[in-house]
Amino acid sequence: MAEAKGSPSGPVTAADVEQAVRLALGTLRGAEAPDWSVKAGSLEWDCWETIEHLADDLFAYAVQLGPANPPLDSDVPFVWSRNRPGGPANAVSADREAGPAGLLHVLDACGALLTAIVRTTAPTVRAHHVFGAADPEGFAAMGVVETLVHTHDVAEGLGIGWTPPADLCDRVLARLFPDAPTDTDRWRTLLWATGRAELPGRPRLTKWRWYGTPR
Repeated sequence: MAEAKGSPSGPVTAADVEQAVRLALGTLRGAEAPDWSVKAGSLEWDCWETIEHLADDLFAYAVQLGPANPPLDSDVPFVWSRNRPGGPANAVSADREAGPAGLLHVLDACGALLTAIVRTTAPTVRAHHVFGAADPEGFAAMGVVETLVHTHDVAEGLGIGWTPPADLCDRVLARLFPDAPTDTDRWRTLLWATGRAELPGRPRLTKWRWYGTPR
């Protein structure tokens, strides 16, 4: 039986991670963009680096939950390194000779890893994150947010459209951003909550965070 996605006000699930990554891959694979070295939206990274960072985020969340006894006060000690000064610090990198198709295979694989870990980890498990020790739902929500907003960054850089489902945005806003307004467009609100857009009467944030600890 297929795993049901959460309701708009329900929990964030492994199916939501899977959906977010599938939607992102569908959008990015359709980009007729020969140059992924262009800047990704408002970030200081280029589009290739941003997708590598996204894949690395999904990998990192999965391996943080993966041990039999996940750490509560530190990250699992993989080596993160930068390919250039100012670039993202990653444990996962894609072979540039594989081109954009190879890069997206890396994203697909890391998304599948997080999906599987969230789906098979008991909801009582907690693991360290800098924004609060989180349960599998929290890591799922973080993975969805990373996927949605970094796909936005790259879509801006590549000049393609990207608008994820409102219900998916609503679930991660409810889980991670308790202070976000509830009566505004859900996608625009997620962009606002992550410092990427303004809302009526609410300027663009220059500092932001989410709250991963279960409430």
